[in-house]
Amino acid sequence: MPATNSLPRVIGPWMAMALVVGTVIGSGVFKKGKTVAEACPEFGLAISVWILGGILALLGVLTIAEVAVRLPKAGGNYIFLREGYGRWAGFMWGWVDFGIIRTSSIGVLAVMTIESLSDLLAQVGFQSLGRWSRVGLTLGVIASLTLVNIRGTRLGGGVQIFLTLVKVLSLVVIIALPFALLLFGSPTGRLPTTAHMAPIWPTDWGAIDWVKYGAAIVAVQWAYHGWLNITPIAEEVQHPQRNIPLALLGGVCLLIALYVGANIAYYTAMSRVEMAHLRTTPVSTEYFVRLLGNVGGMVASLILMISVLGALNGNILVAPRLLYAMSDDSLAPPRLRALHPTYQTPAIAMLVFSGWAMLLVLGAEVAKEIGWIDPQKQVFDILTDYVVFGATIFETLGVAAIFVLRSKQRELTATLPYRCPGYPWVPLFYVLILSAVLYTMFVGDKQRSEALTGLGFICVGGCVYYLFLRQQKENTP
Repeated sequence: MPATNSLPRVIGPWMAMALVVGTVIGSGVFKKGKTVAEACPEFGLAISVWILGGILALLGVLTIAEVAVRLPKAGGNYIFLREGYGRWAGFMWGWVDFGIIRTSSIGVLAVMTIESLSDLLAQVGFQSLGRWSRVGLTLGVIASLTLVNIRGTRLGGGVQIFLTLVKVLSLVVIIALPFALLLFGSPTGRLPTTAHMAPIWPTDWGAIDWVKYGAAIVAVQWAYHGWLNITPIAEEVQHPQRNIPLALLGGVCLLIALYVGANIAYYTAMSRVEMAHLRTTPVSTEYFVRLLGNVGGMVASLILMISVLGALNGNILVAPRLLYAMSDDSLAPPRLRALHPTYQTPAIAMLVFSGWAMLLVLGAEVAKEIGWIDPQKQVFDILTDYVVFGATIFETLGVAAIFVLRSKQRELTATLPYRCPGYPWVPLFYVLILSAVLYTMFVGDKQRSEALTGLGFICVGGCVYYLFLRQQKENTP
């Protein structure tokens, strides 16, 4: 039987913000600069992508904070879509979050953890890992963290705060490093310079390839993806009407400042052309190597490994709450809400999530082997495109649910302690811009295969609901 007890509200404002920032900062800010540089020949356009990506996240946060205040329950976007559009919409979110979004995120973060380890080993004199060795270790790190989380989450909140502080301080170091080297000198003899930032803006705005620009915005959406992760545990946040909006708004504003500052710093060490021609080396690693030499490369790899490892652990920890909510609505097998008899953790749900993530990592490699996906494309980029595609559709629907909920809950709206400022324009702009971003995935060459595959997966989910679940009685709590 579904549990009837409410989850204890143990998450305070600082831990809530740590969850927002800590699960968002993973690999994107360290690696996606290359993709942006490929699409944007000018420094100003490249930085504008990071700013616009942050503004889009901020528009979503301003809106979703009101939706979360209305529905501070475990399940997050699943609850928002179910209450806004009906049971079918909740199921479709669960289908896509499990099949594409969350599991691809887990796969991506594991891939980056092992790539960072491989770089670190090469820098200290060991042989770098081969392709299939990296795949095997990627699967191993997912399995290992899953087993760790199955054994208990008592220290999870404290660990999350610690890892978030490490990530934030790492980005502060990236931002401050050029100033420090100008004051005290560089061990490599190469000083940061603003010469790489020219040209700042295009001389002919009509010649801009806006499809490529849209693809760059899709790329940075991965770097900002995850701010919605506070909503699945909303039921456990103390004073949710106050702390959820504060955590979302404060967290995203901090992310914008850190991301824009870090990407400006990258351009003090290398040109746009040099950044675009990097192969597997993350932009952040190249940045440290150029300014600090081999020691900088080791520091960069260690920073990246810790960052993605923390985000990976957070995703494995948060994921099962979706299956809990779906099981209570009979939209997922009831065994997925079962707790481990000794550790009292959702062991089966964690194993299912992590198992599918491992299959996605293998599937991406196989797809490259048979030519379905460009063999030159990194698994990192393949899986992040899947994440962004699924999230763009269903998280945008979650933001748009505010229109439905305001219509359904007119009396509640007047009493809410937080209401979306600039309504209806803020959510409307978010929906329109993200719809345009989604369009670029279908018309551009770089992400079309992933978009079509993701669309096919969504259609399969629709068929599953129509054939097996549509006739079940609505049992919205």
